[in-house]
Amino acid sequence: MSVSVEQLNSWLDNKENEHLEFKEAKENYHFEKLVKYCAALSNEGGGSIVLGVTDELPRRIVGTRVFENLERTKAGLIDKLRLRIDADELFHSDGRILIFTSPPRPIGVPIPVEGAYWMRAGEDLVPMTPDMLRRIFDESGPDFSAEVCPRAQLADLSRQAIEAFRDRWHRRAKNDRLLQISEEQLLRDAELVTDDGLTYAGLVLLGTKCGFGSPSGTSRDGVRVSVD
Repeated sequence: MSVSVEQLNSWLDNKENEHLEFKEAKENYHFEKLVKYCAALSNEGGGSIVLGVTDELPRRIVGTRVFENLERTKAGLIDKLRLRIDADELFHSDGRILIFTSPPRPIGVPIPVEGAYWMRAGEDLVPMTPDMLRRIFDESGPDFSAEVCPRAQLADLSRQAIEAFRDRWHRRAKNDRLLQISEEQLLRDAELVTDDGLTYAGLVLLGTKCGFGSPSGTSRDGVRVSVD
């Protein structure tokens, strides 16, 4: 991701939300705090923290002198978080701006820093509550056998069944990323597809009528299947 001056200008009038954070940070900003903010943004679905801009409306660009070695800072963030963090340096007429952008966390996996899973609460960072963590962990795929069916292929799955599965999982997990990822990534996140192939669980849930998934049929491998 590369943020343009035009995009930055469009952000200045926006309220802070779970995807956008502004910090003045004119002369100093602790790296460890930046790490936690990037983790919190990722835990909340991904977003950007902008340094060198006042955080209250009407916002002003004040510029920042922190993190002059931007590549080193970016490498440090990636090393700490094991996430691909984008870093942009903009030279606005009113001063230098830094923008760090965190991707959404993996499905079912919150990002920890210093033994806690961080989120934002107003202007502060706080550990995520147990119920929020439980909802994240519950995003992980259904608990079916992970045994791979040797002769099965993705073509044996019903596209309609895959999209119905996607919709049910999204309604349960309330994670919009599930609506954006590819079918193969969806199946991998649900552990219905592995590097070794398609699992029997995938066939049971999503198989087509002509081979693996008739409502009361039997697969080519003799596995009794049923699809709701």
